[in-house]
Amino acid sequence: MSRIVTLGSALEDIYLIDRDDFGSIEYQQKSMFKSLEIGSKYDMDKIDFFIGGGGTNSAVTLARSGHEVIYFGNIGHDPAGEAVLKLLDEEGIDSSYVNFLPRLKTGTSIILLDSKTGNRTVLTYRGASSKFQNLSSSDLEYISPDWLYITTLRGDMGTILDFLETAKKLGTKVMFNPGELELKNSKQLLGLLQDVDILLLNKQEAALLVGGTLLSEQLERLKNYVKTVIITDGPMGGIATNGEKTYRFGIYEDVKTVDSTGAGDAFGSGFLAAYAKGKTFKQALIFASANSTSTIQHRGAKNGILSGDIDLHPMPIQLIK
Repeated sequence: MSRIVTLGSALEDIYLIDRDDFGSIEYQQKSMFKSLEIGSKYDMDKIDFFIGGGGTNSAVTLARSGHEVIYFGNIGHDPAGEAVLKLLDEEGIDSSYVNFLPRLKTGTSIILLDSKTGNRTVLTYRGASSKFQNLSSSDLEYISPDWLYITTLRGDMGTILDFLETAKKLGTKVMFNPGELELKNSKQLLGLLQDVDILLLNKQEAALLVGGTLLSEQLERLKNYVKTVIITDGPMGGIATNGEKTYRFGIYEDVKTVDSTGAGDAFGSGFLAAYAKGKTFKQALIFASANSTSTIQHRGAKNGILSGDIDLHPMPIQLIK
């Protein structure tokens, strides 16, 4: 097994679930929840509380596969922060490097979920998970991790650079799943990729970074920066290369989506969970897809996360190079 540090956000996800009041309408070529009248009150069918955030979602997948996992992130001194620490403790994840930020609450998302269709709208207060400058890359020297898994740091390119440089110095391998704000700094982001071992993007994110409309085209462009690249395309599967073999893959199973929250985190960390255990590139892609498929069948980003010893069935995956 490997020692892995995950770096990213920790949020409390509050689900407001209803079957009737969130019906969708089409407006300006977009699907939207139908209007909720200002000043009115609506009774929800159910409320649920879970822990989310890319950093903790990834940490749970890796821990359930048997890796030694250390989470780096920020929370507030509040009940939501206590819930984050409780979750990390229950999953056997080292929380020694979790920081409490003064005057900020733990990040929180309000998720409006239509239980009939699985459609959702997310309202997020980032709070303590909007700041990462306080996290010190020098702490990696005490941990000496085998892998560093970086999720979005809300566009904090300086902190990302510090952690990448320290990881390189230590010989720690890096998997990176950048977010929207990192992608807005495309030139700076491309300059950082020389120190990344595995890059994960979805098709829309890849288009923002290097352009292109075809997965194969995007992959060829990204291969100039990172040896191992994975591009996902929702229900269409995705494409991936490790510099030696290239695979076009479908989805693990065609299932009804209950909640898509955390599906990308489940795929990326699922890949690393298997790959860091010595599974082949192909086997790691299959586990990643299975983990993501399982996650969307459950409400909450972590409830469907698989253990690393689960038996997997074959899925559509084709060697194309």
